[in-house]
Amino acid sequence: MPRRFLKRIMPDHRTMREHPHLQRFGQRLAEPKLWHLNRRSIAFGLAVGLFVAFMPILGQMFVAAALAIIVRVNLPIAVMAVWVTNPVTMGPLYFLCYQIGAGLLAMPIGDHVFTMSWEWFSTVFLAIWQPLILGCFVLGTAAAVIGILFVRLCWRIMVLRSWAKRRRESKDPSP
Repeated sequence: MPRRFLKRIMPDHRTMREHPHLQRFGQRLAEPKLWHLNRRSIAFGLAVGLFVAFMPILGQMFVAAALAIIVRVNLPIAVMAVWVTNPVTMGPLYFLCYQIGAGLLAMPIGDHVFTMSWEWFSTVFLAIWQPLILGCFVLGTAAAVIGILFVRLCWRIMVLRSWAKRRRESKDPSP
């Protein structure tokens, strides 16, 4: 079952609650649904994390954790899923989001060169923010739906294999 594998890689909820930096959240982290390892909690935790991963915001892990607490889905999975966007994948991913958003808004795709300056943010970013945000929302939603379907399908396949294995073992008359 996938539950055994996930129990091995996930942090223990008691340890997390007793962590000095996390104690300020108090009883919110004691909610059992945040730590449940069932198909629904993991699928929707992954969906929350993937959706937030596509949003061009700071503190994605904190946002994913807050959303996981609000909708009561698996907290560690939601936080880990955010790392789909990392320093290596962020540039190409957001460029793809921009292209999709520009295509949906029927806007021409400009040749914008990124520079870390106030001038770039005040001129170029103001021209591209609408297609970027729309593309991020569309791809984030698509990734969340695909994540849910992927978890549910994989979970179902693993359960069916487990049932077949038990069936074979029960029919085996070996001593």
